[in-house]
Amino acid sequence: MEWLLVLRWAHILGATVLMGTGAGIAFFMVMAQRSRNPAVIAHVAGIVVIADTLFTATAAIVQPMIGVLLALEIGWDLSESWILTGIALYVFVGVFWLPVVWIQIQLRDLARIATIENTPLPPRYHRLYRIWFAFGFPAFAAMLAIFWVMIARPEIW
Repeated sequence: MEWLLVLRWAHILGATVLMGTGAGIAFFMVMAQRSRNPAVIAHVAGIVVIADTLFTATAAIVQPMIGVLLALEIGWDLSESWILTGIALYVFVGVFWLPVVWIQIQLRDLARIATIENTPLPPRYHRLYRIWFAFGFPAFAAMLAIFWVMIARPEIW
């Protein structure tokens, strides 16, 4: 297989893993939350933390490296406005994603404690969940914008 084709394939695969895992994680966490059952939430949040570690974190680290290699292979200047915009949006997503990972771990642990102690989820859990939920909107919007920027390659400035 031609090197450029491999890079394009890897970049699209990485973007798919990031978007798909993120959307899947959000869906399953919301569904678990709707159950209001600490045991269900603890179980699902445990899986979510693993998925974020295995898939999202790995893709998040590799994706920019592949993007740079792809741009260089094609001959694009890394200072082109659409590339810099894509990078800025990627950093923006990371600013929301990193706290979300920590929050997911906290949600999992709080739900596990509530399950073990047979108590309702504490107020801290609900506060963290609201933050987790709110952080998803700007991050998801930025991911959609990254897809658009990478496909359209607009001249932004």
